[in-house]
Amino acid sequence: MKEKEQKMKLPKLDDLFTSQAQRDYEKAEKVEEIDISKIKDFPDHPFKVQNDEKMKEMVKSIKEYGVIVPVIVRPKEDGTYEMISGHRRKKACELAGINQIRCIVKDLSDDEAVILMVDSNIQREEILPSEKAFAYKMKLEAMKHQGKRVDLEENTTSTPVVEKLKNQTSISILGKQNNESAEQIRRYIRLTYLIPELLEQVDLKRIAFRPAVELSYLSEENQYVIQNIFEFDEVTPSLSQAIRLKKLEQEGKLTEEKIEEIMQQEKPNQKYIKINNEKIEKYIPRKIKEADEVEDFIIQCLEEHNKRERLKAERNAR
Repeated sequence: MKEKEQKMKLPKLDDLFTSQAQRDYEKAEKVEEIDISKIKDFPDHPFKVQNDEKMKEMVKSIKEYGVIVPVIVRPKEDGTYEMISGHRRKKACELAGINQIRCIVKDLSDDEAVILMVDSNIQREEILPSEKAFAYKMKLEAMKHQGKRVDLEENTTSTPVVEKLKNQTSISILGKQNNESAEQIRRYIRLTYLIPELLEQVDLKRIAFRPAVELSYLSEENQYVIQNIFEFDEVTPSLSQAIRLKKLEQEGKLTEEKIEEIMQQEKPNQKYIKINNEKIEKYIPRKIKEADEVEDFIIQCLEEHNKRERLKAERNAR
């Protein structure tokens, strides 16, 4: 009978939600319960914590099961802690009315903290270009401080072809760690030179990545001219136009009039239709939004509508 009871023993809740590697890691590290009020956010944390649908699901899960995977913090001299990994879990606890959170406390230098913070977040399924940009920049700087050679030059002209590097550099190591080329890492970091308004348009996929990289070489004043044109005329430069703008900027010949002239040139697929998200969101299935397939869904609906209209016109013509 005892043998039968042992066979029917159910797994613990933690066993259902964590991997063996995670459980082994937690055994090796001391897990503490720490007041959330004592945990400060990581300075200039590049990853956005949004109060979206996924956050609501996390809040619901934490209310029911608690925080399964501990967050990682480091102690500060004033007796508080700094969050390294777990900003979303901390926010969810605050929304759930929970005052304490399970933490792994690690003594880390500033550079070690930056590297662990980036590495803990960069592999998430959904990463915005702006998040990658600032995360890569922060980690590259930390790697530089640790003594690794960095070959990123802020004012170097971007090139479409990756140059072969004679030695292992920090930027090439960073690229390999994230399945990116060194040149792609440079391009992402260039995005940090965009004004916030243009960078937001990149995150919203209204400005394409490569043209945005070229725009990052323009002065702030000229970037605001671009933003104003986008806001009123809803047009953005193509890659070839962005390269022309950068060339004129480097030659000291870029004026507001020249920007308007280049931007107003007709380009296919550059006009945007304004849609009130609140009006259409209720008609989009949740699984479509979660899969980030809203655009495909809308196109499919329009195709079905056009098909019905054609059939209707054919019937009326008989």
